[in-house]
Amino acid sequence: MASSSRIYTAALVVIGDEILSGRTHDRNIAQVASWLQVQGIRLREVRVVADDTAAIVEAVNTLRARHDYLFTTGGIGPTHDDITVDAIAEALQVPVIVHPEARAILENYYQTRGGLTEARLRMARAPAGASLIPNRYSGAPGIHHGNVFIMAGVPSITAGMLDALSGQLEGGAMLLSETIGCWVGESEVADLLRETEHAFHTCQIGSYPFWAEGRTGANFVIRSVDADDLAACARALVQGLEALGKPAVAGGI
Repeated sequence: MASSSRIYTAALVVIGDEILSGRTHDRNIAQVASWLQVQGIRLREVRVVADDTAAIVEAVNTLRARHDYLFTTGGIGPTHDDITVDAIAEALQVPVIVHPEARAILENYYQTRGGLTEARLRMARAPAGASLIPNRYSGAPGIHHGNVFIMAGVPSITAGMLDALSGQLEGGAMLLSETIGCWVGESEVADLLRETEHAFHTCQIGSYPFWAEGRTGANFVIRSVDADDLAACARALVQGLEALGKPAVAGGI
């Protein structure tokens, strides 16, 4: 639901001791960022916090006030250390309830899977006033309250919840990008990058150096919400590189 040229922003809180300990490698940051870009929303901040109520409350309250949207992943399962719902309810200053729609979903899902136990019923808990985010994989829904979206930590389930939200959030124009590669050191083209970006005020140029094949190179990623400006900026950068005797590679190296 893209609208106007206003830039909509989001933050992500990744919750879990297992992420901070290194036992689990997070894969949600990249997929949330990519999904948000398609929705016309910029991911501006990411925090990784422990399974600690005070840390979650502080992160949620700070970031939901700073951005249009806040997403969280992790900590909404059936075990005792899944405290995300309780912590976010505390941040929102509302009680935790057993959401009747979530309970019905879980009762149906577990009808042929051993029934709805007390542990499984924990996944129906939500901050009062919340609505649900469908989960076609494991039954247990995500939670939406105000501008806060509470999702599972398992990447495949997170992906399904994001898919259910596609087109439902208000966003601005989608951020477009074009990549140009060059066998050149960043310091050799620092002035060119700065001057080119300055000439195209709707564009940003990111520089990503690398070492390969025994030599130094860099990929330059140009981003803009304006397709014409993006194309013009890319042409100017290519011409500038070639004027320095540094052939550009469309699409990157």
